[in-house]
Amino acid sequence: MWQRGEKMIDPEIIGKRLLMLRKKSNMSRIEVAKLCEISKSAISMYEIGKRIPKDDIKIRLAKCYNTTVEKIFYL
Repeated sequence: MWQRGEKMIDPEIIGKRLLMLRKKSNMSRIEVAKLCEISKSAISMYEIGKRIPKDDIKIRLAKCYNTTVEKIFYL
């Protein structure tokens, strides 16, 4: 996936990317939460840049949006 020592970008940028991906996919927070088996409030916190998901949730989000973890969280 990503190389050792590679750093994540700013949480606010990650949040904007997640929001853009969700809007582009025409899904509600509830729909994404159900698909990723996490809470709606967690999705909200990720999208506003207040929290960064754990690795397993990063993978679920990337699959939900048909992209890679790297493109959302590291590039």
